[in-house]
Amino acid sequence: MSATIAMLLKELMPNVTIDIYERLDSVAAESSDAWNNAGTGHSAFCELNYTPQKPDGSVDISKALKIAAAFELSRQFWSYLANKKYIADPHSFINKNPHMSFVWGRDNVDYLKKRYEALAPHPLFEGMKFSENTAELMEWIPLVMQGRDTSQPVAATRMERGTDIDFGALTRALIERLKQTEGINLYLQHEVKDIDPDSRDEDDYTWEVFVKDTVHNKKKKINANYVFICAGGGSLHLLDKSGIHEGEGYGGFPVSGQWLRCTNREVIEKHAAKVYGKPALGAPPMSVPHLDTRIINGKKELLFGPYAGFSGKFLKSGSILDLPRSIEFSNLWPVIAVGIHNYSLTKYLIMQATQSQEHRIEALREYFPEVKGEDWELIVAGQRVQIIKKDDEEGGVLEFGTEIVSSADGSLSALLGASPGASTSVAVMLDMVKKAFPKQFESEAWQQKLKEMIPAFGKSLDEDHDLCVHIRDYVEKSLGLL
Repeated sequence: MSATIAMLLKELMPNVTIDIYERLDSVAAESSDAWNNAGTGHSAFCELNYTPQKPDGSVDISKALKIAAAFELSRQFWSYLANKKYIADPHSFINKNPHMSFVWGRDNVDYLKKRYEALAPHPLFEGMKFSENTAELMEWIPLVMQGRDTSQPVAATRMERGTDIDFGALTRALIERLKQTEGINLYLQHEVKDIDPDSRDEDDYTWEVFVKDTVHNKKKKINANYVFICAGGGSLHLLDKSGIHEGEGYGGFPVSGQWLRCTNREVIEKHAAKVYGKPALGAPPMSVPHLDTRIINGKKELLFGPYAGFSGKFLKSGSILDLPRSIEFSNLWPVIAVGIHNYSLTKYLIMQATQSQEHRIEALREYFPEVKGEDWELIVAGQRVQIIKKDDEEGGVLEFGTEIVSSADGSLSALLGASPGASTSVAVMLDMVKKAFPKQFESEAWQQKLKEMIPAFGKSLDEDHDLCVHIRDYVEKSLGLL
């Protein structure tokens, strides 16, 4: 997110000076790292939690359409960067990988068919296939079908234009380009300790940012007109430090994750898709199970999970005290209320964190009937912090999306939440830029530049079939996905 907004701002305002502060010794080592996220390129092609079934049996596809449209904004911006040679090799971060949803049981098969029938007519989902034919499914996903009970109803949807994304590689490529650009300063191993309103009257600065160089144990103060907090699980702490009224009452609910990683190259080569299923009852959205082909550091990998867990940390490299330290008077009741209303979720996370390797393999067996436990190892995935916010009726509610919290004048903005995350980074960061620079955003110069970077900016691909086809052809050619 930080790399994206820095790149957007530098393209919109070439003369601007931007300082980027990273507390670790490298960029993209937390949630953006490829091993710490699903890398799906969340386009709603396969994620069933984006298309819930209503009480009347119909399927709500509104969120899926919104996410698919947002992902297309990201792909257009990446295409612009690739065409400008800001990114030397798009295959270093994005590769074709079919997106599939797979279910079993008559009720689930009926649901998947309704979902397909609702999505398929839309331009954003053109090309989606649905099948209950076991022979066809065997061709698509042999690992999933071999050894399965033939009497069990099964079905799948498939989108060939799905992608796998190494967000760590993408972030590093963006940062590398920014480092070579005049006016961009990257500071590694620098931790932001405090953010205060600028109290001086003799200048035009809005914020004082206090930073610690953790290598040399030195502190410094930076005066800034605008502050953008895009620190993953660390954003809530920094938002609180800023003291803006709009940030009061927010809390965080951390969710950790784990993967099973395949170590058998022969098995890895037999699978070539992202296969998503239905989440377990009570599971958070980021815990939707999937048997997942990945391309990480240019190498094909196979993961299953993620298995959810509970930890007090807000960052993978954070402290177990992050959660208790985040609780204060303004968010105490929302946090307590969420704890009361989400006891089943907390219980589920603890059960997930304490389950044995045998139980994890049994969960994998539902997607890979002939799995051998010795071919898989457990690795730790990223840390996510879900939003807790005030609610007049319930005291506090837990939200699983992303949210921008901005000061009244737009000079400070923080990104909270986790899902759908990096896939929609451009759409989210455009919202943040608009809040900070409302007049410039609407100016003719900025609008022209935005349309240069994002050709379909301001238009609906889902409402214009021909435009959708044209844009996707442009994107897939630019990113080498044809």
